Amino acid sequence: TYRLPELPHAYGEQVHLLADPVLLSQLARLCRPEVVQPEITTLVRDIYHSLVRTVVANELPRQRTEVKTRMFESTPRAVWCGDVLDEHVRAVTVNIARAGTLPSQVVFETLVHLLRPEQVRQDHVYMARVTDDHGVVTGVSLSGSKIGGDVTDAYVLLPDPMGATGGSLSKTIALYKANAQNAPRRIISLHLIITPEFIRRMQAEHPDVVIYAVRLDRGMSSDAVLQTPLGAQLEAETGLNEIQYIVPGAGGVGEILNNSFV
Repeated sequence: TYRLPELPHAYGEQVHLLADPVLLSQLARLCRPEVVQPEITTLVRDIYHSLVRTVVANELPRQRTEVKTRMFESTPRAVWCGDVLDEHVRAVTVNIARAGTLPSQVVFETLVHLLRPEQVRQDHVYMARVTDDHGVVTGVSLSGSKIGGDVTDAYVLLPDPMGATGGSLSKTIALYKANAQNAPRRIISLHLIITPEFIRRMQAEHPDVVIYAVRLDRGMSSDAVLQTPLGAQLEAETGLNEIQYIVPGAGGVGEILNNSFV
């Protein structure tokens, strides 16, 4: 039985906060202001390589198998029996540009090695703000997005580094649900850092989504709330500043990953 290393909390069984000292150490390094290109790409790639393997081990089904090893020529006892991943399951990873581009590629590369490649797909979702003549944001345009087919009975993975407000992720999930002829088997989001605000939004708008995060940040909460166990006072917890950046957070990860500060 695989046992997920995770922190205890009161956010519900759909939320997994990983208690992995290696990932937490790498993420702490990534958050430092002096860490820019090319080191940040290496850190994000390494963290997501471990994160997706953790998710696959905990979420995807397994099947019993027997393998005749190289020693079978010497003895008929050289047969290993055990549980392995069911390589026939469908999986779709979604690149939510732009911070999600590298993480989704890592997830895609990992899945095509673990599952049958023809059962794995990568989609690309592009979001742009729509404004009126006065510059007021009136909506979001998804034009240019590339969705390669249905998600019937598939595991849909959403690697989005910073789960701040949850706005982009919620719209992406709604897009897939609206266009799905049949429901996916499971929708799973994978993050470096999430906030209490993100959890509240997912629970209100998409309670079926399973959330995995290396860390939860609630640094804008009151001192009294910070003394309580994780999730004990969810409505009072906050991890966003006035411009909706995560605190302590890591700053604009998408900007630094792309060396494009717009």
